[in-house]
Amino acid sequence: MKSKKFLISLFIVFAMVTGVCAQEKKWSDQAELSFVDTGGNTDVTSLSAKNLLKYKFSNELQAAWKLGSLYGQSDGEKNAESYFSDLRLDYLFAQYFYSFVNAGWSKDKFAGIDSRYYVGPGAGYQFFAGPKHFLLAEVSLNYVNEKYTDDTDKEYLGGRAFAVYEYAFTDKNKFSQSVEYLHDFDDSNNYNVNSETALISALSDYLSLKTSYVAKYDNQPVPSTLKETDTILSVTLVVNF
Repeated sequence: MKSKKFLISLFIVFAMVTGVCAQEKKWSDQAELSFVDTGGNTDVTSLSAKNLLKYKFSNELQAAWKLGSLYGQSDGEKNAESYFSDLRLDYLFAQYFYSFVNAGWSKDKFAGIDSRYYVGPGAGYQFFAGPKHFLLAEVSLNYVNEKYTDDTDKEYLGGRAFAVYEYAFTDKNKFSQSVEYLHDFDDSNNYNVNSETALISALSDYLSLKTSYVAKYDNQPVPSTLKETDTILSVTLVVNF
């Protein structure tokens, strides 16, 4: 019941945001929603939501706010719960070269993270810009503060390397593959590798269906009893405005 109320609340928030976006051409919004609720011999509830809101100040300067949540339970027992929020400001120096600064927060108790804060600058370059092939890569430095579910915490200087490739079958149907590497400069054994493989199929001008497989690898999870790899296979409704 709580998850259904939460889903209704998300729809209301997205409707309010899209109303604003429709009035201002400088705004764009993309929402992703996935909900599963089964009963009978197996009682499983799964809910995930993401939203990416962008504002274009000029041709060179753009801001973005991305947030999301994941909730799951099986037979009345919660087995997944995570949240994240990321604010980012991009500046385009040349046609394909840009810099950015971002700050964010995340929480995933089932992965051992009670809270994670980060902030730092970075730069990126777009190697291919279509019409069929798209490829960009980014590097950045971050100050990271992490608190774990075993009541320990850590502060460190972290590095991030990210790349994403997209192949457009048509203007509205595409395949994408992204890889992210997170590194702790204070402890070389403390690193994470995240990847997402996705296929997006357009249903209309505003609706798409996204099938994705996400893998998250933590080489040094805290507490150490946790598994190193988490995976998520999902089919999601994507709404573009």
